[in-house]
Amino acid sequence: MKQELKQFGEINLSRKILQAVEAMGFEEPSPIQAQTIPLALEGHDVIGQAQTGTGKTAAFGIPTVEKVMEKNHRIQALVLTPTRELAIQTAEELNKIGKFKRVRTLPIYGGQSIDRQIRALKRGVHIIVGTPGRLLDHLHRETIRLGDVQTLVLDEADEMLDMGFIEDIETIIRNLPEERQTLLFSATMPGPIEKLSRRYMKNPQQVTITRENLTVPLIDQVYYETRQKFDGLCRVLDVEETGKLIIFCRTKRAVDDLAASLDARGYSAGGLHGDLSQIQRDRVMKKFREGRIDVLIATDVAARGIDIDDITHVINYDIPQDHESYVHRIGRTGRAGRTGVAMTFIEPKEYRQLRLIMKLAHTKIQRRELPSASDILERQKDLVQERLIKTLQQNHYDDYHTIISDVADEGFDMVDIAAAALKLSLEGFKEESPKDKDGFGDTGGAPGMVRLFLNIGRSQKIRPSDIVRAIAGEADIPGDTIGVINIYDRFTFVEVPENVAERVMNVMHRNTVKGYKINVEPARKR
Repeated sequence: MKQELKQFGEINLSRKILQAVEAMGFEEPSPIQAQTIPLALEGHDVIGQAQTGTGKTAAFGIPTVEKVMEKNHRIQALVLTPTRELAIQTAEELNKIGKFKRVRTLPIYGGQSIDRQIRALKRGVHIIVGTPGRLLDHLHRETIRLGDVQTLVLDEADEMLDMGFIEDIETIIRNLPEERQTLLFSATMPGPIEKLSRRYMKNPQQVTITRENLTVPLIDQVYYETRQKFDGLCRVLDVEETGKLIIFCRTKRAVDDLAASLDARGYSAGGLHGDLSQIQRDRVMKKFREGRIDVLIATDVAARGIDIDDITHVINYDIPQDHESYVHRIGRTGRAGRTGVAMTFIEPKEYRQLRLIMKLAHTKIQRRELPSASDILERQKDLVQERLIKTLQQNHYDDYHTIISDVADEGFDMVDIAAAALKLSLEGFKEESPKDKDGFGDTGGAPGMVRLFLNIGRSQKIRPSDIVRAIAGEADIPGDTIGVINIYDRFTFVEVPENVAERVMNVMHRNTVKGYKINVEPARKR
């Protein structure tokens, strides 16, 4: 077995691929990536036995994109997946890997207009990610030709076996050149998959990844959902009783940017990442241990080897790539019998990733609302009062007497004037105006609600309970917060609270209700 590589830079990758890998936030290869990528780059056929969440898409995606000749706009690689959802996700990741090399990946799956796919194919595609059924349809129409394919990837082969795709896969393989590389990935290796590998692969190298036996620490785990993560982080820092805390970011640049932004807001923070020299790293850690900085911002790799027992909070400013990273991160708090808190900030589109982490780590992460301005003011009341008394004792505020006198002459109470002055100094001035519904416009919903359109209705035997059960379960919101539901013959309108509307749209769009794939969008005003 190859020794695991510690950095992507140690793998012989081109500058454009390394640039893409860094932009995606990968600092080091996961075990399956460390073992598979070098073998695939050397031209070997590979059988990878690994489950979802181990990073196998990048394990085959990086060498596949690396080998593509971008000036040749014919199909040079084919990835077969069992489901349309996986095809879409895989194509998105391969497009990210090929971003700077300008390698174009196209998902091909049933349920989407075949004419649209044909038009996209005519524009030139380097890699196809497809489900077997739709791919066969294109082969029969001769709208896809596989004569230039150099790499075949069979992803989640056991799932394709369970779904009855083996014969389709063999038909597709017969349309490929014999001289090619084949990479096969499967969580299990049943007999038919082994038979398939013997028939169509040449001296395959075996890579087997077993999951770590991870234990989630007994600490409070919460998440905050917001599109304004930095503002949300500052609010949390203002109200939480914290000691030493570590904030995790995905990339080195994000560490530097967040450290600078927190410094500008008056928080004592220091950054830690792989570009720092050992002297710089030691200096930051010394300040953190001695309490001269309260906040340490780090990447996953840079945080390795930090052995400090009195960390009270771990904050995932960027959601981890997988559940193993999540467990390793949050394990840095709650040590030596102490209590600890793990917080994760997510954008609405990241909620599915958070649910996958909860499922694979066998843990529950509780949703928590971000502190409001009144919460922050309550927390800071003692500090404000202390500063106010000191300002009065210093007696250097004569220049403001005339302002207060003039406002008092308008008939305002002196206590109200003092309170308004405090509010102005702490919160700044905000012009009150009718609030746009969180960017959705007027959807015709009740106050505080967003009305959504779903493309299913009575024709699909949909009932209100089906809608409530699906939304409450997928979006993790109480069913009794869902408002008016109007079901028509072919579509449905449902009202949801505006603070979770974007999350509901993200988790429900292209999801299924009673087996029907649905589209979700904000409704138009009635």
